[in-house]
Amino acid sequence: MEPYRPIDQEIANGARTAIVIAAGAVTMLGFAFQLRGLSFTEIPSLSASINIIGVFLSFTFAANALVRFRGTRDHTALLLAIGFSLSALIELGVTLDLFVHLGNTTTWFQRVGVSFMQGRMLLAESLVLAMAYEPRMPRARFSTQRTTLALTAAGTAGYLLSASYFLLAGYPRIQAGAPVPRPWDLLPAGLFLLAAIGFQNRLRDNSSALDHALAGAAWINFASHLLMLESAHVLDAPSALAQTLRVSSYALVLGGTLLDNSRIFAQVQHLAISDPLTGLANYGHLVDVLESELERSVRTGREFAIILLDLDGLKGINDQYGHLVGNRAICRLAATLGVGFRSIDTPGRYGGDEFAVVLPETGRQAALGVAQRIRRSLAGQSESPALSVSTGIAVYPTDGQTSEGLLSSADEELYDMKSIQGIDHRLTAS
Repeated sequence: MEPYRPIDQEIANGARTAIVIAAGAVTMLGFAFQLRGLSFTEIPSLSASINIIGVFLSFTFAANALVRFRGTRDHTALLLAIGFSLSALIELGVTLDLFVHLGNTTTWFQRVGVSFMQGRMLLAESLVLAMAYEPRMPRARFSTQRTTLALTAAGTAGYLLSASYFLLAGYPRIQAGAPVPRPWDLLPAGLFLLAAIGFQNRLRDNSSALDHALAGAAWINFASHLLMLESAHVLDAPSALAQTLRVSSYALVLGGTLLDNSRIFAQVQHLAISDPLTGLANYGHLVDVLESELERSVRTGREFAIILLDLDGLKGINDQYGHLVGNRAICRLAATLGVGFRSIDTPGRYGGDEFAVVLPETGRQAALGVAQRIRRSLAGQSESPALSVSTGIAVYPTDGQTSEGLLSSADEELYDMKSIQGIDHRLTAS
């Protein structure tokens, strides 16, 4: 029996995908053909207003994409911002012209048909480029200036390509009695389909809200152009539904980028207050928490405790085992501090091999119990080398009424413990 080959599975999956897409396209065309028979004409002013909403959504998405690029240097976001901005500018001009010709939409379409299609082509091309750009062009290898020039050149080439297409194919004129009244919509439909398939495949590795939104928007725009193929006159039922889908796709990508940007900003905020090695609060955040707890305790009159912890013998661990094991020792202590605390407690890395825990509404006896629990947890670890910590505790207001006073008091108690135990940063027995 011939062994299973992954490539056969990929071919089978591709065939199934092609069948599903073809069946969906045929269904959409059949639905559009049924809509074509309806005696419906959208109110021109309503159509123009919906277009304005789409333009606003496109510009808003572009602005958020630029914010994303500025913060992350994600050149795909820059490409999308350029594509959506240029497409929105063209659509804005087309819509303003519609406001002038509300009484005769046929004349309006004759004036702006090519421009509208070129705007759609630019958007489709920007999605295709965005789909193909990141895997082939790593961010770190290209400067922003070179990337902008490359994207501008690609956009210009795409615009000229679409202009040449209409120059050769002739001005887009609706053939009301033909089986396909608007055949020129096949080209943008094909581009949006290519982008949709590409983004759908990328979801295997990228599952952010923006990636899902871009895949969904490409599919929606593909469906909108299938509907437009069966539009027999300006602003008829297929055209109105296609317009609704088109504007909905803009809202979808805007929502996706807002969700993704909020996730990125949350990550940046977390990194700003976290120690990169341990993931616990860093020194700056510890000081902020300590100051906030001082202000709260001054108002309420309640005590709180701070525990300083020093990892015993880290220098000896580094000398005997190497710095990788030393860093691992620091992370082991951090992992111990990362569990078993209340949500209001704040463990963090104070610096080097020193850690601290801020314990709101905690007295000395309770803080001593926490310190003993930490030492027992470390002593119970089977990993070598064995670890131990020295601790110092300070309680507000007994041991100090300022952050400096509390930290100094805890530090003195910590080194008193080291002196009593005879610990001088030598390697502890394993």
